[in-house]
Amino acid sequence: MIETQTVVYGYVDGASLLADIARPRTGDRLPLILSVHGGRWYYGTRRDTGAIDVRQWAGFGYVAMSIDYRLVTCTPAPACYQDMLCALRWAHANAGDFGIDAARIFLIGMSAGGHMVSLASTLGEGRFPRSGGWDDYPASFRAAVCVSGAYDLVKLDWGAGWAPAGEPFPHAREYASPIRHVHARAMPQLILHSDDDPSIPIEQVLRMERALADAGAPHRFIRYTDRGHMFITDEVIRHAREFIDNHCETM
Repeated sequence: MIETQTVVYGYVDGASLLADIARPRTGDRLPLILSVHGGRWYYGTRRDTGAIDVRQWAGFGYVAMSIDYRLVTCTPAPACYQDMLCALRWAHANAGDFGIDAARIFLIGMSAGGHMVSLASTLGEGRFPRSGGWDDYPASFRAAVCVSGAYDLVKLDWGAGWAPAGEPFPHAREYASPIRHVHARAMPQLILHSDDDPSIPIEQVLRMERALADAGAPHRFIRYTDRGHMFITDEVIRHAREFIDNHCETM
């Protein structure tokens, strides 16, 4: 039996931040998988093909959460990133009510969502102020799955969408690039990418993988030749579940 509901995970300037959440009906504390959809920060929703199906993942035995976030068409970056961090804090604050094991929170993001979960893995909260609520709780997590993600906004044509108000354009893109923040204690990442991705060149993914390897940062890279701009496919789900379950076992 799967329980599902829509929750408000934060409030910003009177607006509600929404998420779908599902879990199997059990008294056990379960790992949480938190999904961040794609769409170049411009578009997309918590229920499209750039996000997980929360009922499907609840059927796998997780608490599953898929979030909407403020898009840059209405609120400039880093609002989208601040919202994702707010969702993590919400998960910690409400772990008891939703049967979440707060030590086993995992992120999965596709495209722009992949960028944001990778940035969380390397930079963390950085210099971005907290917004949305739950300020007394951490935004910590165990590991991240990055699907067709972006790692160097400076070298990305649609990186121009990351334009915080009042901040020099090049500096903002540099600071928001995961590749600029790689270090040995970064959170573990599973990176899935294809050579023929038309949205995010494989070249920057290879540079990110080399930076992670050189720093000794925990990661796994699964490289394809012919998958294009990958979404949350059955193949992605299989690798993500294996990665997540391995990290649950090694705690």
